[in-house]
Amino acid sequence: MKASGGGGDQLRLNWRPFSFVLPTAMVTAHGAVSERCGWLLRLENGEGRVGWGEAAPLTLTPDSRALPCVVTAAALADLGPVRSRHELETVLPTLPLALGFALGAALAEADGRVGPGAGGWRPAPPAAWLLPAGEPALAEVDRLLARQGSPRPPLTFKWKVAAADDGLERAVLEELLGRLRPPDRLRLDANGGWDRPTAARWADRLAGEPRLEWFEQPLPPEDGEGLGALAARLPVALDESLRADPSLRGRWPGWQVRRPAIEGDPRPLLAQLTEGVPWLMVSTALETGVGRRWIDHLAALQADGPTPTAPGLAPGWTPEGPLFAADPERVWEAVA
Repeated sequence: MKASGGGGDQLRLNWRPFSFVLPTAMVTAHGAVSERCGWLLRLENGEGRVGWGEAAPLTLTPDSRALPCVVTAAALADLGPVRSRHELETVLPTLPLALGFALGAALAEADGRVGPGAGGWRPAPPAAWLLPAGEPALAEVDRLLARQGSPRPPLTFKWKVAAADDGLERAVLEELLGRLRPPDRLRLDANGGWDRPTAARWADRLAGEPRLEWFEQPLPPEDGEGLGALAARLPVALDESLRADPSLRGRWPGWQVRRPAIEGDPRPLLAQLTEGVPWLMVSTALETGVGRRWIDHLAALQADGPTPTAPGLAPGWTPEGPLFAADPERVWEAVA
């Protein structure tokens, strides 16, 4: 797939690899994420306008390690350093989703649809606090509540479940609920790791619970019937299902957890949130500062929409340093 040099605006693509280790491994039903890798993109059009992107797949292998970025690396080699605008827009929908995000993000910024050309990047609204899996969630809740003082604002917490013994997790749930008070909110994210009987037991306990905001992907993506039946009992937010079957984004009647950095071209989601499409919650895939500008901006748009809710930005789960700066030039130089 080599550049043909056809007509239209010529775009120059420059990529740099990055990697970082998380301060604490994120344990899920499918294993632990402890490091991230990917590529940063600097795109320049024929008029000298620059856009920035980030391509970082987030998939776990059976041995619970982050999937190596070889697929994206091969696609980068095919793209080459120069493309016409027409060529790039044509090939973009066929690329790995993380790479599609990088290119769509860079094009939107170079076009002035986001960033300084569109009034600046929006800061993120207050986010949900991501709790570690298992018993450590209790100590983290205690730490976060102690920081708030009294009186304190309502807080939203997201807890990874289906990652430890179910009996242990149900005991921890009771202790968590004992620490929270309405209007605090609790999201339970099973990452598709429950079966129907397990999800039903949790639903029996939590149906009508005012502190429960939703079950997030309680069942595997292929169990659409089970997810629908569970959603008739209490709020269910889809995550992995939306990537397994993107058509659900137009059909699911409840909450959708949208992870722009691993969904492909972000411009359609930008348009939806600008128009005020409801029931979308923006969530992180643990980005560098380049990708995080987008996540924060989209989360701010969602907060202005008809169904505002705390975004899933996992505060404190990525390292500090220039790789996570808001200035893309600083991030770019950090991986030189």
